[in-house]
Amino acid sequence: MHVVVNAAMSADGKLSSRRREQLAISGEEDFDRVDRLRADSDAVVVGVGTVLADDPSLTVKDETLCERRLERGESAHPARVVVDSSGRTPEDATILDDRAATYVCLSEAAPIDSRMDLADHAELVTAGEDRVDLLRAFATLQEQGLERIMVEGGGELIFSLFDVGLVDELTVYVGAKVIGGRDAPTLADGDGFVDEFPLLSLESVKRIDDGALLRWTVDS
Repeated sequence: MHVVVNAAMSADGKLSSRRREQLAISGEEDFDRVDRLRADSDAVVVGVGTVLADDPSLTVKDETLCERRLERGESAHPARVVVDSSGRTPEDATILDDRAATYVCLSEAAPIDSRMDLADHAELVTAGEDRVDLLRAFATLQEQGLERIMVEGGGELIFSLFDVGLVDELTVYVGAKVIGGRDAPTLADGDGFVDEFPLLSLESVKRIDDGALLRWTVDS
């Protein structure tokens, strides 16, 4: 399995404002790049916070890219995965529509009623007692043939993936905007590292509009 974290952040490292509303940080050229990355992935993963804040579809927008996936014997869109420990994904979330297969990763603490509602729309993956055990959950996804994984956020999930050593590559568009705010989400939220820190190797830097696309691989 190869896990790529992809994100757009402001020049001061914020994913959105303190209101956690979706902001346009990058432009059309980067949107097209993200669409190509989705099209090359087996699954796109987000945390439930991203679902609640943005209601994303996580589908491929370019019809030509969808056609190429079909020509390769794949579905038109990659699978979609929500990491949702307590089963908060709404039944009417766009990610649960029928445009692509969807997996919801839950902990054993998720209420039965939520499980039953979600089971009508998605494949459920249960791993962990109070929080999703990401290593077990991703192992289950791999058993389903999902090898090329793209993670689109948010900051809590990204931190947790780094924490358990699941990230292979980090691609970040840094936009020409300052958002600020001590409560605004950052690229990697969570508890933070204090002793051992994940180390990265910079592979490339590319200017896009007034920002920069940075690509790192994670040192093993």
